[in-house]
Amino acid sequence: MIGDPHATHRGILVVLSAPSGAGKTSLCRAAVNQIPNLTHSISYTTRPPRQDEAHGHDYYFVDVDTFQEMVRAGEFLEWARVHGNLYGTSRRVIEEIQARGSDVILDVDAEGAQQLMAQPALDATFVFVVTPTFAELVARLTGRASDAVAEIERRLTQAKKEIAQFAKYHYLLVNDDFDRALQDLLAIFRAERCSVKRVDRRWIEAEFLGV
Repeated sequence: MIGDPHATHRGILVVLSAPSGAGKTSLCRAAVNQIPNLTHSISYTTRPPRQDEAHGHDYYFVDVDTFQEMVRAGEFLEWARVHGNLYGTSRRVIEEIQARGSDVILDVDAEGAQQLMAQPALDATFVFVVTPTFAELVARLTGRASDAVAEIERRLTQAKKEIAQFAKYHYLLVNDDFDRALQDLLAIFRAERCSVKRVDRRWIEAEFLGV
């Protein structure tokens, strides 16, 4: 729309990735409550829901056969096997949200983020979330008491591999104090919305250049 310097025809896609337990999903949900016109995209997974999780709110919980059929049909922008379960991001869901001009925040594992990074046409912004120390990550995973010891050990081993890839992201958030980390995430959205590549060129041309 001419007259609005930040008008954009397509929503921004911001991708959060983090080791399990670093708090990326909580940050996504909090950001949606703070930022107008922002949608948290829900992933598909084959893992069973935890006690406090609901289908269509936390994840779309599907069986392995359904998930694999979606893979064959090319329905995922990215998908990966994580800790023995399958996770994927619906291509259709992301495209529909962006097409209506809404921004999207998406939380995925590091492998999924790598797949999205290999798709430059998405024009996504990538954010990596970490705890202040590895000991804190251990405490968070053991404290939630939802996984067996062997599973926690697998997640911690995987976390070290994921953290080693942090330099591939655009931003790094240290989730020490949640409120401060949330404000940093909101600042990233403000910065991305003010990016020159997202400014409506018609506004500049009409208002200042007489085009």
